[in-house]
Amino acid sequence: MSVRIEEILTLSVKKRLEIVEEIWDSIVSDPEAIPLTSAQRRELDRRKREHRSDPSAAKPWSEVRDRLQKRKK
Repeated sequence: MSVRIEEILTLSVKKRLEIVEEIWDSIVSDPEAIPLTSAQRRELDRRKREHRSDPSAAKPWSEVRDRLQKRKK
């Protein structure tokens, strides 16, 4: 399938967002295909180890989101 960017840009924002979602879903369906730098891999490994050593330290998304929204004000 070949689509020209000019054609996509003529679509409504809603339709373009749907296309972006479809593209993103296709990318994350195969996480091993997403390249990571060695620094990113080390950081992910560090975070996993940290979580495994103290899972209770994790915060629910709702709490993190609320804190971030308060910081924006």
